[in-house]
Amino acid sequence: MLYVDIPTKSEFAALRAVRADICVSIVTPTTPVTGATGASRIAFRNAIAQVWRQLEGRDKRRVEAVMSRLEDVAGDDDFWAHQAHTLLVLAAPDQLHSFRLATSVPETLDVADRFYLKPLLRALAFPQVARVLALSEGAVRLIDVEPDQPAREVSVDALPRDGASAVGKSTLNDRTSDGRGGGLEEQNVQLGKYVRAVVRALRPVVAGSDVPLILASTGRLESMFREMSSFGELLPETIKTSPDRLTPGQLAEAARPVLDAAYRRQIDDFATLFHERRSSGRATSDVSDAARAATRGAVAAMLVNIDDHIPGLVDDDGGVTFAKTDDATTYGVIDEIAGRALDSGARVLGVRAADLPEGAELAAVLRYPV
Repeated sequence: MLYVDIPTKSEFAALRAVRADICVSIVTPTTPVTGATGASRIAFRNAIAQVWRQLEGRDKRRVEAVMSRLEDVAGDDDFWAHQAHTLLVLAAPDQLHSFRLATSVPETLDVADRFYLKPLLRALAFPQVARVLALSEGAVRLIDVEPDQPAREVSVDALPRDGASAVGKSTLNDRTSDGRGGGLEEQNVQLGKYVRAVVRALRPVVAGSDVPLILASTGRLESMFREMSSFGELLPETIKTSPDRLTPGQLAEAARPVLDAAYRRQIDDFATLFHERRSSGRATSDVSDAARAATRGAVAAMLVNIDDHIPGLVDDDGGVTFAKTDDATTYGVIDEIAGRALDSGARVLGVRAADLPEGAELAAVLRYPV
């Protein structure tokens, strides 16, 4: 099991706003295999030693406060027994935050006047959270899928138990008095009543929630639900199997490829839009241009490489100064640009290098030319 911590948008904004004389960010690759985190703990302790060296000459009490918080993390056996693929620890003299991430991110140490938050961008954009609607004639269930908890069935007011109860019959395949079936047309009428009842019950729970909805169904019920529902959250891919015998956990596993396809589509759609806007000056992959655009609130959407760390500074007007080495006087330039874009309401996706156009460190679609 992966033990994952996904910050809310408000939590990310609060971390983004932190400014202090000492802000330490440590990214450590980990493993979800209990008992196999020894190498990760050693790497984390080595990072702590580097922090100590970078903070030499700073206010002793402030440094000791940060080091004490980091040592508490390093010494917590129970915490290290429950990990995912990456650990991000953020420490300042008066606060400590830790995030276990499902995505593998390279080892990084950043000491600055703000936290290094780029590893969180992928978790925010692709949280691996969804709802699965398991729909058949014999039953209907809504399943919550989360990365750090077992999948579970959600209680929904007025959701029918099954198709027959939704239409007030003992079965959807009633037979006439002479023993003949009601016919395909009559069955479709009954199925339609059932699907409309399901849609009505789901609307207060699903509509406007921003949580992707994945349909697990087959045949006429699948097509009817797509025709009768208008949920923007409903993904186009279907888990095409009868869900009756599938446990919530099995439905969650079947949902993962559907979510991956949805995330892939977001990246592909961005690439298409990026190339369309490039000719009109409304897209850029230049770091300096993107910094100015983000500072002016001109970025509508942005992809950033979560694997690289480029040290430097970004001034109040968006001017970038790159640094040859990373020390306590600099911070992550791409991280700062992404933060400024988020501050103005841009959508920012943390991706791998292969997902970025032109081999760049970032790609931005602009609201207007800058």
